[in-house]
Amino acid sequence: YLAGVMENFARNADDDRDLSGDSTGHDRDFDHNAFIMRPDERLALPGRMDRTQLAELLARKTLSPGIIGGIFALLETAFLLTAGLFCFIFFNQVISGEIALPIMVMLSLMLLFAVFAQGLHVYEMRVFRDPAQQFMRTFAIWLTCFGCLVLTSLLFPQYNIFQTDWVSPWFVAGLFVILALRLPMSMIVRQWTDAGLLERRAVIVGGGKEAEDVIVNLERQENNDIRICGIFDDRTDDRSPESVAGYPKLGTVTELIEFARDTKLDMLLVSLPLTADGRVREMLKKLWVLPLDIRLSAHTNKLAFKARNFSYIGAMPFIKLADKPIAGWGFVRKRIFDAIMSAFLLVVLFPFLVATAIAIKLDSKGPVFFRQKRHGFNNEEIDVWKFRSMYTDMCDAQAKVVVTKNDPRVTRVGAFIRKTSIDELPQLWNVLRGELSLVGPRPHAVHAHLKDTHWNDVVDGYFARHRVKPGVTGWAQINGWRGEVTTQKDIKKRTDYDLYYIENWSLRFDLYILCLTPFRLMNTENAY
Repeated sequence: YLAGVMENFARNADDDRDLSGDSTGHDRDFDHNAFIMRPDERLALPGRMDRTQLAELLARKTLSPGIIGGIFALLETAFLLTAGLFCFIFFNQVISGEIALPIMVMLSLMLLFAVFAQGLHVYEMRVFRDPAQQFMRTFAIWLTCFGCLVLTSLLFPQYNIFQTDWVSPWFVAGLFVILALRLPMSMIVRQWTDAGLLERRAVIVGGGKEAEDVIVNLERQENNDIRICGIFDDRTDDRSPESVAGYPKLGTVTELIEFARDTKLDMLLVSLPLTADGRVREMLKKLWVLPLDIRLSAHTNKLAFKARNFSYIGAMPFIKLADKPIAGWGFVRKRIFDAIMSAFLLVVLFPFLVATAIAIKLDSKGPVFFRQKRHGFNNEEIDVWKFRSMYTDMCDAQAKVVVTKNDPRVTRVGAFIRKTSIDELPQLWNVLRGELSLVGPRPHAVHAHLKDTHWNDVVDGYFARHRVKPGVTGWAQINGWRGEVTTQKDIKKRTDYDLYYIENWSLRFDLYILCLTPFRLMNTENAY
């Protein structure tokens, strides 16, 4: 019953759909001029800014609303628990022998608070921007939690759960804690929003009437965090004018891929006629290599994608075509794991690394380390560190010639460290710096090619490997796809395994790959 009450409250309180239509996404009558964003608020202005200038402006990073909401949730929970402990100690003045039940009551109440808070979205930025709305929702949750506590004490009186000497003061203290935390947070979020730090940057793919409908529906919504940066469309006829609803057409879909890699975009909103199934699919083949959320506008449900669930941006229904991989808290967890593990391994392996460096110096003249340009996250170029395994005057920094068996360029020590992958260990420094991850698609050389063909021309969607940070080891490597690349099958198989890893990532998956890596490295058949 309580769950039903909370659900109805959430539906009535949720303004993300009621602002511009009912829950089915149908439009209501409105005055466009009353809701349209002011021209000085737009990032892209016709005639004032070209694609290059806009890319420079959008190179600044934004804050992650999900991470900010999560940190505030932890902070609020900690303060509420602290208030409960203080009330118990101050008003009860008895600790020994009676602490177990109060602690259990506090933890249970905070768990219930967290569940209801997620249901009413009180940690979302649009709620933080409205002080009255967020306090009313949080007060309703706090009141409901204590109502559940009273109900439980009535059903199980023998446990004496509701102890008025400290529970009632905790209820009042909790209200002050909520007010003291959420009012400043509301001001901070509003300041960050005005500064453009919390916006989700999006571009419209496809022009004409469909793009105008998307823009109008998004701009008329209050507390909208979507910032439209421009429009990209392959069409050049009257169906795709140079400006739609005041936003300029910045280029073609191919130019969009380059633009997205030079900027900090969050989302691509595909706005095409609902009958253009084939065109949508062809466009996706180009766009899915980008580490962005891709959404297809859907006022009605008549496309071949109808089996997919709708998601809503405000009141606008969209079909999920692709999600940004390893985003939000997943990215934070992976980064923390990488930093701790790489630092630990560098300390543990330090004597071994020194011994390897000495062996390289004794074997041949030249530096111990070798740097090579590799493709990193989002196709950016990074300098990857390795132990030098070739003679100094024969080093191939651009990887123009693939290393083969008994390659005369490789030193004696180099042959050993390449077979055992010891030459890759300096990349732990790249991991610590945040350029690589411990586990991910292996970073290939920028100019890597097969015969006269670059690898990205061999495999359709090859650059989709770069939607996440590359890794020191990966799913392809522990499945035997390492070493020399001699056929198209070699690079296609590696790409297939890399894409599988990206789509199925988890920390457990990373640990599994790391644990298997030392055993799989014993197979040196193709490593030379």
